[in-house]
Amino acid sequence: MTTPLRIALVVGSTREGRFGPTVARWFETIAAARTEVELTVADLADADLPAHWTPDLTPHGHAFVERLTLADAYVVLTPEYNHSFPASLKQAIDIAGQIWRRKPVGFISYGGLSGGLRAVEQLRPVFAELHATTLRETVSFHRFPFDETGAPHDSDAAARAANLLLDDLLWWGHALRTARQHDEARNRAA
Repeated sequence: MTTPLRIALVVGSTREGRFGPTVARWFETIAAARTEVELTVADLADADLPAHWTPDLTPHGHAFVERLTLADAYVVLTPEYNHSFPASLKQAIDIAGQIWRRKPVGFISYGGLSGGLRAVEQLRPVFAELHATTLRETVSFHRFPFDETGAPHDSDAAARAANLLLDDLLWWGHALRTARQHDEARNRAA
């Protein structure tokens, strides 16, 4: 039996009144139905990361980075602000640094007419520079199509999109985890 893939869901907004936690709770229910997934949430609002880069993090900041470090793969949940992603998310990506290396990153986005896809397209080269593999399959929500219970209006289509993302993330996550383990074993033997 294959070890479950450890996925960190990065909630990428810190704004007061943000919509991200609603989407995160929905995605957690989708991931919880998958026995091959072990999901942890890494919420920037709880991370207490500094506004400027520093190696000195608070205990919350260290806990945030540790959740990312333990993950085999990531789902970045981002809003679109002014045709881009939040500055707080970029700061978190930079602080975490090389932990993204040779790991897959999927995206869930939300906001306005584009559903956050412009933010995702700007995140792709950032992760490429960190040697992460970004996935084509993306879940996007246009104009916040959730009801008062926190479920998407078209829950079947949203669940299908989320499961396609998870399928792709599992394939890449296992492949890259195996490759990293092979490299680590080779380096220990050298």
